[in-house]
Amino acid sequence: MWDSLIINPMINVLLMVYDFLGNNFGVAIIVFTGLIRLITLPLTAKSMRSTQKMQEMQNTKKWKAIQKKYKDNKQKLQEEQMKLYKEIGFNPLGGCLPTLIQFPVIIGLYQAIIRVMASSPISLLELSDHIYDFVPSSLIPINSNFLWMDLGQPERLFLPFLPNIGIPVLTILVVITSYFSTKIATPVSPDSSGSQMTKMMGVYMPLLMGYLAYTYNAGLAVYFVASNFLAVLQNVLMRKPKLDELLPSRSKAKSKS
Repeated sequence: MWDSLIINPMINVLLMVYDFLGNNFGVAIIVFTGLIRLITLPLTAKSMRSTQKMQEMQNTKKWKAIQKKYKDNKQKLQEEQMKLYKEIGFNPLGGCLPTLIQFPVIIGLYQAIIRVMASSPISLLELSDHIYDFVPSSLIPINSNFLWMDLGQPERLFLPFLPNIGIPVLTILVVITSYFSTKIATPVSPDSSGSQMTKMMGVYMPLLMGYLAYTYNAGLAVYFVASNFLAVLQNVLMRKPKLDELLPSRSKAKSKS
């Protein structure tokens, strides 16, 4: 069921994009990631609107008064919080549900990219079972060369004056873009526990993504960079976040003044 509904369609669309772009798999990954982002845009927009509404509510005087009044009574705080949700017509699941729906799509996209980059005879044979009849089987094995890298291997850039040291350029880009993607998608909450969770996500998620990009094949790292960049672009265009949401030092200085 999973392969039929998610993996197989993605693999075949990815191969058709690869064929259309003249067998450039790096560009195919970027374009295909953009297509998935475009298809899931309505869900992303709904999740963003819900997050923005939550943030606006948490900045109201009424919310701050409730937090202050019931800071030592968590049960009463939750009850008042739910009453306020009903008052403003906010559904806490409004932001979670679209994200949960997108999660299988993201996992499927990752698995499709990994399977299409098959190189061993066994993995190529397994890949052929997922390809539709109208997709040319001559497309596999794919051409994994892109810029300076082999997309089927962990990415390292070797410079002439540093022949023995491989610079993980994509890993660095993944960490940077993951930081901004996570930061812009989880705006700072006035609630102390929520703020702490946001800070932890802002640190651990980029490091995790960077580790995966450093360890696994470069094709996956290209996907991470493309996905993060498009996520930041979507948030900037739709939410128009302020600079202090992205730069902790500025935000902290502003709060002290």
